[in-house]
Amino acid sequence: MGLGLEVRHLRVGYDRADVLTDVSIVARPGEITCLLGANGAGKSTLVRAILGLTPPRAGEILLDGQPITGLPTHRIAARGIGAIPEGRRVFARLTIEENLRTGAYLVRDAATIARRFDEVYELFPRLRERAGQLAGTLSGGEQAMLSIGRGLMGSPGLLVIDEPSLGLSPRFVKENFQVIRRVREAGTSVLLVEQNVHQTLDVAQRGYVLSGGTVVAEGTADELKRHPALVAAYFGGEAP
Repeated sequence: MGLGLEVRHLRVGYDRADVLTDVSIVARPGEITCLLGANGAGKSTLVRAILGLTPPRAGEILLDGQPITGLPTHRIAARGIGAIPEGRRVFARLTIEENLRTGAYLVRDAATIARRFDEVYELFPRLRERAGQLAGTLSGGEQAMLSIGRGLMGSPGLLVIDEPSLGLSPRFVKENFQVIRRVREAGTSVLLVEQNVHQTLDVAQRGYVLSGGTVVAEGTADELKRHPALVAAYFGGEAP
């Protein structure tokens, strides 16, 4: 079923400037919830606050109804939140298998780790075929698979995926979004942070649009698709 996340009236900033002002979102268990917005909208700051990297100045963050506001990042991870960072950031000089193993750093039981390897390899057969290959020699799409697989090794109830289409060819972007859909179908909730409106709204159930550090639109994916003026204003081009 996955875990649910609720952000209530969050205010986050650096130095004297607020980047987020009164931001509230809900990511429901078992769904893909998207967070859309152009560069500078505040998406990355919200992700950092959720992961405990930038403490909020006001507001509350709840994971399955339990407060996690202000907890250190490792304790938030232990509660069940996994993260796929922007730009993938695989360990280029480690093999695929070694990269995946780093994702299970909180797990001590060998049988559990072995089971998670099987689950990731079932989702990504290509990674199993190349388990001994150095990550730096993989294509961009394969590195994206590896990054998501590494995030799943911790068996998170909620996976935060930041800009998965960044730097990928159109073919790999399409493949990556299909993988994200399969992750959700396998039982993990997803918070998908993206600029790619068309692909994102095709896989998400619900979404929010950030602009200037505040939520300017929210609703189901179909409802957001029916806002052509909003999509044109914040992302350019025509509505999906």
